[in-house]
Amino acid sequence: MKILALEPYHGGSHKAFLDGWLAHSRHAWVVLDLPPYKWKWRMRHSAITLANEVCGRVVDGQRWDVLFCSDMLNLAEFLGLVPESVRQLPCVAYFHENQLTYPVRHETERDYHFALTNITTALAATRVWFNSAFHHDSFLGAIRPFLQRMPDYQPFDVVDRIASKACIQPQGVHAFPARGPRRPGPMRLLWAARWEHDKDPDTFFEALTRLEKRNTEFRISVVGEQFRECPPVFAWAKDHFQHRIDRWGFQATRNDYEEALLEADVVVSTAQHEFFGVSVVEAIAAGAYPLLPHRLAYPEILDVTQHRDVERFFYDGSAKRLADRLAELADRIERYDLWQGTPDCAIQIVKRFSWPYLAPVLDDAMED
Repeated sequence: MKILALEPYHGGSHKAFLDGWLAHSRHAWVVLDLPPYKWKWRMRHSAITLANEVCGRVVDGQRWDVLFCSDMLNLAEFLGLVPESVRQLPCVAYFHENQLTYPVRHETERDYHFALTNITTALAATRVWFNSAFHHDSFLGAIRPFLQRMPDYQPFDVVDRIASKACIQPQGVHAFPARGPRRPGPMRLLWAARWEHDKDPDTFFEALTRLEKRNTEFRISVVGEQFRECPPVFAWAKDHFQHRIDRWGFQATRNDYEEALLEADVVVSTAQHEFFGVSVVEAIAAGAYPLLPHRLAYPEILDVTQHRDVERFFYDGSAKRLADRLAELADRIERYDLWQGTPDCAIQIVKRFSWPYLAPVLDDAMED
């Protein structure tokens, strides 16, 4: 089958998703993409830019069986700008994130235009895929309250119209090599997320401060993408914990990033918002012990309904309890018993997200 993929923001999880799927897909793909720069402008102009490219390819005789795009594309606008042969294609819109429930520090910062773009893209698509049930439920649940802000002509029926064609198709991750013997030393902690407030770095560093007061030894790797406005706690933490830092900041290459994951004993999340959690799933797949707040997509990712014993991988989200759990894990590491006899249990749970398992499922869904 011939698939035309449109990606207005070919970076981060968007790029990882397409690259991973294409590397394992049985279908033939044409990918038209734009660099990951100025996401607001990408959402505004990409329909025009990519439609121009597609029109040229149609003139050259190219044809496809299905269209695939991410939530960054205004699909309704795009379909209005392309030839009939493209408009008639079945379309799958994949939602990595959405601008209706994406966290902002103050609601007045939210641009309703982008939220409406996501809604109209979902309406224009033949199928709407979400990367987690948490994402699916939170998006659909937010539409009605959002539409109630409209002064009139509130189209509440769109909730059912989108829900009727929506499903869950998770993000895939690459496989990691088996770990060798652990390098001696204190507990190595990994925090891997965007350096923004919704990932709640303050709670992480407060927990580390509590660990210090207990005289618990540890090392840290704090990695992730940084932006112009960075929470000030990172500058403070870099100075305060400088004698404990193994890695700090964005990792320049994929190899550096994977080494950070493979070195970690424990991966910690403090996120207040997460649609899926690619870096956490990758760290687990690389063999790190997960310690996650019991919220967002995390219970779903670790499949708590099927594996009751995974409750040990969660904490209540507070800095105090996080510090308590980390102290327990540091003690286990000293006794060479971090996993208490089940070193591959978490790896087995997230194996369903590895591309060799997931790509055939997505390929079948595209054929359907």
